[in-house]
Formats: sequence, C-alpha cells, structure tokens
Amino acid sequence: MKMLPYLLSVCIACTALPGWAQRTDSSKSNKPLLVFQTGFEGTSRVIRDVNHALENVNAHYSVDDIIGADTKLTGKNDWLKDMDNNPDAGTFMLEYTGGDSTRRTASIIAEPGNPDNHVLAFILKDSWEASERQVKARIQADIYGIKKGYREFYQSELVFIPATFNALRKYPGKISWLTISEVWNNEWWVANEKYGFRVTLGIGKPTAAKGDLVFILNAEDAGQKEVWNANDHPVKVPIGKWFTMDYYFKEGDVRSGRFYLAITPDGGQKNVVFDVEYIKQFNRVAGFRQMNKHDDQ
Repeated sequence: MKMLPYLLSVCIACTALPGWAQRTDSSKSNKPLLVFQTGFEGTSRVIRDVNHALENVNAHYSVDDIIGADTKLTGKNDWLKDMDNNPDAGTFMLEYTGGDSTRRTASIIAEPGNPDNHVLAFILKDSWEASERQVKARIQADIYGIKKGYREFYQSELVFIPATFNALRKYPGKISWLTISEVWNNEWWVANEKYGFRVTLGIGKPTAAKGDLVFILNAEDAGQKEVWNANDHPVKVPIGKWFTMDYYFKEGDVRSGRFYLAITPDGGQKNVVFDVEYIKQFNRVAGFRQMNKHDDQ
C-alpha cells in the first residue's frame, strides 16, 4: 500500500506535572511546569543522530535528531538544553523504519504556500514487511526515558493533514492502526516487564466500505490486548486544513484517570473529541515515561 504525505505540526507546547510534583502536603503549590515549546523556527533543524544510530544495530532503523532553538518563543525553546538535557523532559529522537531518506523522511520546511511559517513535515512513500509478517511504515518522534514520569500532562499542537490523505477513505478494509500519538507507563518491549501499558490516539476507518476517517482511542496491556476504547461516538479528522489538538492525560484508575482531546479547526469552533475516565491496568505504574508521535501504520 502506498503511504501518503502527512504534514505535522507548526507548534508544540508541553506542560506537565512530573511524578515528584504530586504532593500530599496541600500547603505546597502544585503548579504546572512548562517542559518544552517550539514552532520549528529560528535555528531549528533536523540532523542525523549519531548518538542513537540504531541503523548500526538493525538495518531496518535509522535515527535523526532536531537541534537549534526557536528564537520566536521565550524560554524552554532550545532542543539541546531544554529537551535533551532537561531532567523533566527526556531523550528525543526521530526514528524511521523500513527505508532510507528517499522513502521516508522528517524535515523542517517552509509551509507550502506560506514561506514565513516553518513546519515539521513527515512523508512516507511506501511500506515494508516487518516482524510477524506485519506490513508497516513508520516515522516516529520519540521522547524516551522521562526519568520521574508524568502523572499528568497537557500538550497542544497545530496539525495539517493534506487532501491526498482522502485516498484512505477508499481503502478496501477497516483501518484500526494509524497512530497519531501514544504514551507508555511501562514498556512491554523491556525484558521481564509484566506491567506494560499504553494509551494510543490514532486515525481509523470503522468499516471496510468507503467512509470517513475518524479519531480513535484505546489502551492496551502488556500482552497488547485491548483494555478499553472510547470509539462509540466517532469524530471526523479534519483534512486539508490546519487544526489545533489539545490533549490532557492524567494517570489513575476509573475514578481518577482521565484522557481529554479537543480539536479546533482553523477558523472553526472547538470540538471535544474525547473526555473519558480510564482504568490504569496495573498498580505498579509510576507515571508516563515514554511518548511517541507517529505517522505509523
């Protein structure tokens, strides 16, 4: 299956309450902490990541990084100082599977038709056969190793998905795995990890017939078995126009956990896509520690 271009985000801002910020002493403030923000302006640029060069280990992987600073923003805007070297952030990398830069790429470019605005563009041109006979393609922006874990966090970003994506409406099958982002409590790819758990936000097509692309949301446990989903009231994904995605995650059980997503199309009204309480599958989970932004199927 030929993959289509996916143009992602002009601005990312992440605000979090790390695990250590959850205090039982009510006299102490528990104010949000701005972790990082960027609009991919200034000296921001994509480079080959020689420190995490997975292509030396596995021919199916290659890794890039972003360096520089967005000088149009004030504070928490430097990719090295405020992301890679920030103990409240994590290790950032751009990861590709199944091909080189001629087949899949992430790059900072001028927005088509608006040269004064820079964006991070994800482009996939084909797929490959991965393990277990899975056919997939991936560009993935990772934030790994968030040491203290986030008990809750908020993120906002602007996204543009081009009109060519409408071709997926005619795909002769259901689409249940086209990931926008995912967060992990514990990683099930780590040896002897019994408590792997992730929440995944994606794009889906509920029927095999021609149909709309909608937002989908679910959680899976260490066996990649679905724990819950929130797909009863599908909301269409805006295509061919900029829209803002505002996320909120809060770790917890059915009484205290929460996932919230609202979208605001350019020039339109805010629409709440998901606002759900969710069950944390295991008690031995200590904050969200991995975050992935995808163009992944």
